[in-house]
Order: sequence, then C-alpha cells, then structure tokens
Amino acid sequence: MGVGKKRPTLDTLGGGRWEKARAKAEKAVEEFAATLLRTAAEREALPGVAFPADHEWQGKFEAEFVYVPTGDQERAITETKTDMERTRPMDRLICGDVGYGKTEVAIRAAFKSVMAGKQVVILAPTTVLAQQHARNLRERYSDWPIVVEELSRFRTVGEQREVVRGVADGRVDVVVGTHRLLSPDVHFHQLGLVVIDEEQRFGVKQKERLKERFRRVDVLTLSATPIPRTLYLAMLGARDLSQIETPPPGRHPIETVVAEYDERLIRDWIKREVDRGGQVYYLHNRIAALPSLAAKLRLLFPGIRVAIAHGQMGESELEDAMGKFVRGKADVLLCTTIIESGLDIPNANTIILDRADRFGLADLYQLRGRVGRALHRAYALLLVPRERRKGEAGERVEALRLHGGLGAGYRIAMRDLEIRGAGNLLGTEQSGHVAVIGFELYCRLLRSAVARMKKGEWRLPPNVNLRLDFLTLRAAEVAEGRAGAFLPAEYIPEVRERIEAYRVVSEAGSFKELGRIATQWRDRYGPWWVEVELLLAYHRVRVAAGLGGVTRLEIEGEKIRAWKGLELEMVGSKLPRLTGQTAPDKLGQLEAWLR
Repeated sequence: MGVGKKRPTLDTLGGGRWEKARAKAEKAVEEFAATLLRTAAEREALPGVAFPADHEWQGKFEAEFVYVPTGDQERAITETKTDMERTRPMDRLICGDVGYGKTEVAIRAAFKSVMAGKQVVILAPTTVLAQQHARNLRERYSDWPIVVEELSRFRTVGEQREVVRGVADGRVDVVVGTHRLLSPDVHFHQLGLVVIDEEQRFGVKQKERLKERFRRVDVLTLSATPIPRTLYLAMLGARDLSQIETPPPGRHPIETVVAEYDERLIRDWIKREVDRGGQVYYLHNRIAALPSLAAKLRLLFPGIRVAIAHGQMGESELEDAMGKFVRGKADVLLCTTIIESGLDIPNANTIILDRADRFGLADLYQLRGRVGRALHRAYALLLVPRERRKGEAGERVEALRLHGGLGAGYRIAMRDLEIRGAGNLLGTEQSGHVAVIGFELYCRLLRSAVARMKKGEWRLPPNVNLRLDFLTLRAAEVAEGRAGAFLPAEYIPEVRERIEAYRVVSEAGSFKELGRIATQWRDRYGPWWVEVELLLAYHRVRVAAGLGGVTRLEIEGEKIRAWKGLELEMVGSKLPRLTGQTAPDKLGQLEAWLR
C-alpha cells in the first residue's frame, strides 16, 4: 500500500536498491518518531492552564439547557472538564454526528473557562458557521456576564479593529471566527481554551499555525467525520477521543439513493419535497453553470422559487439568498459547497448532489448532514455518471449509501481510512518514504522506533517482502487459480474492528502471538472462514521467513525464490520447489521449509 493511488515501486530482484531504500526510510522514520515524541513530551511538560473545579454558576448555567443530555454527551462533558483541570494542555477530539450535541460540550467548556477568568477562541472553517456559533453563544449566555464577539470578513474593517482591541485588553471573553483569528495582529489577554470546529475543513498550513499559536492552551476539536490522520492518531491513543453516538429523540436515518443524471428523476424528487411543504438543497459545484441550471429548474417547475448561493457572491447578496431560504421564501437553494457548514434549516429535508463522485467521503457525509435535522424523513440523491460508479470514487459514494443510519459519522471516517489506505496520514517528507517502501512497513518501522525510544517491550515484527503468485490479500483480486487471504466484511462487520484486526495480525512477530490472535478471532467472530485461515497461514509464512533471516520470498509456479539480504537460497544448485496443489497446501509447505 502506497500513497493515494501510487503504489510502492518494484525493484529488480537481487539488486541493492530495496535495502538502500529501507535503510534510508528507517533513518527518516527514527527522526520522525523522535519529532513526534519530542512534540508530545514538550506538550506534556508545558505548564498549561489547570482550571479550578466548576464555579458555583456552572451548575445553574447547565440546568438552563432545554434538552436532557444523552449519556454520551454527559460522558464527553465530564472527560473534557477533567482534562481542563489537569496541568497538561488538553488535546481532545469530540466525534459525533451533526445535531448530536458536540456544540453543547464546547459551550459548557467555554463557560467553565470564562468563569475561571480565561478567554475562549472558537474557530470555524466558514464565515456562515462562525456567524451561527456567535448567534448561538450569545443566546445561551444572554443571562450571564459573558461578552461574545465575532471576527470574520462579514464585519467591517472598523468593527474588526474594535474586536481585536477588545480581545487584547480582555473586554471580550469569547471570540468566534474563521482563520482571521490566526492573523498576527490578534493578541489575547488571557487565553485558556481553543475550540476547533470541523478540523477537517482547515488547510495543513492553517493547522500548523494553530499548533504553533496555541501550544500552551487547552484544545477541544469537534468533528462529525474526522480526517483519517486525526482518526488514526486517536485510534493509536495519541489524541484523547470522546464519541457521541446516541441520536436525539425522533431522528430518522437519511434515505440515500445513487443514480445517473435524469431530469425526470430530479423533477420527481423536488416535487415530492415541495408538495409536502418542504425545501430542497440542489448542490452543483460549478458556479458558472448555476444560472442556466436555475433557468432549467424554473422551466421544469413553473412558479418554483429558486435562490442561488456561492462563495464568490458579495456579503449582502449572499446573506439575502441565504435569508430567503431560511425564511422559507425559496423552495430550492441552488448552491455550491458553501452550505457544507453552518446552515440548520429543519424544513429542508431533501438534498440533490450533482456529480457526487467528485467529492471526498467526509465532504459527502457533511453535505448530506444538511438534511434530516427535524422529525421528517429526509432524502439524499447522489447523481453519478455510470462510468464513475467504479473505482475509489464509486467506493466513496457506495459507502455513503450503505451508511445511511444514525450516528454513521465515525463509521464513515473509518471507511474513509480504509479506502484511502491511510497513505495521507503523514507529512510530505514522510510520504516520500511511504511511496518507496509501502505504508504497512513504514508504520511498523515507526512503531518500532517509538517503542525503542520509550524503552517499551514492543519490537519490530519480521519484515519480509512476500510475492506469492497463487495468493492475493485483496478481495477484489480473487480469481481462478488465485486464492484470497483477507478478512471478509461478513466475518468482521465493524470497520474499525476489521482495521484493528489487520493491524494486530500484521504486527505479530512470533508464532505464539499468531496463535493467540487466531484463538481470539475464533472466540469472538466464530469459526475461521477459508479466507481467514489463509490470512493466518500467510502471516505464519511471513514470521517463519523473518525469523529465518529471509528478507524476500517469491513464488512463481512451483519455484521458490528466497533471499537473505542479496543472497539467493538454493538447494544444491537448484531452486527449491513447491509440490502442493492448493493454496493451504502451498502455504503449509512453505512454512515447514522455512522453519
């Protein structure tokens, strides 16, 4: 597995390029591991803000919440407050679907910070979302002596200057804004907490500036679909994670349909929603095509009210279009991804996504989350050309269709991690090494380096470059004469568990470990499937080869080619041969020969 669609290159058999590439990657990986550990250690050692226990007003404020918090919400709130009261800076990720109550966790944490005399920054990826947060916070804090301000491009230069002054002298308690808050002219009086909403929408450079700016303060990140890197770090325990999985009462799953572009189908979907008194989002991401598309809709539906919204519109024009839709003065909002964040319109319960294949999985999920916020049944139509229904784009769209149930955000993020192969988890310097040696080996090297530096017990499992012509590790590549060694989705249905199972078996460094894993799988998931047995047998061959000093093993027909370093193993003057006819027989014979 390489970076994105790029696979690790194949090297000439018996050449020295592979060994050089691996040695270079090992050195880079040790430096990267040292950087990770140094950053984590510095954060642990930094004198952060240790907040006191809840102020007497905290309980009164929280009692004003009009809804009863779910158990997941309560747990996330408690975990966040506990982190805030520690001396080390907090770095917690709150993962939960749109409307599941992540914002309430942040609102209570912000109240706690202000009661302790510390300021709060709430960062949003768009001005629309920043406006919504500011409006909600002012409403929630209306009975309390808390000053909330907003800093974004929707404010005049004079207003922005006044907000910046208020933040610097301490008159502003909570400031909400976009990346404008990262500008050099913004200085804080006594900052205690930073809340980052929808981290996946910020660019890499912006996040680097975030880390640099707010190293000593508590950071709370909110996300419905965390980016794979964030999710992977949370899975490995490098970041603290709270999950909110309980849906609000009365919430329905979103019915999701994938189809080709068809004017009759689009007409039927819009008619169904408008006839029941609802509104429709129609997303088309080419701004130049929006006016002609609006004209086409008006021809299909004489008298239909269509509003257009996109990011290149002026502030007043955009506010006017959005305002019409919010007030129910437009039936269809023809728009770009500007609606991805911030709009909360219970009456809009149908969304049509044109060319859904052009969006990432997390983006698709976020966009679909614009509907289904009320007690009505919600619908999502994903328009995809037939030829784009295959490959990675098709997998993304199909994953969204399958995960239409409640609380699917975390599972969507896990599926995104599985589809991408996690090659984008790392920075640009490291991804070059991933492209050369492959992601799985890179991760093993990284974990080994981290463990050595921590003086832990984990050791690098034997790494062997295995190429077996009779076996594939991918379900899609199973064919006549080529057996499959993998974990079927039906055997381990939960994506997270399946990824974790792959990780554990890939890191096994002994037959004893493999035996323990095999027993656990049988106890937890039932008798091994043929594919599972072959996967375990494949890893027994890997371990046997590694323990025997074999660095490369290739099977072509009956011939066994095994290298120890640059030296090819021979039996007399001939290559050893396989006599087994089936995949299990061949793997068993290989293991016996290697041992």
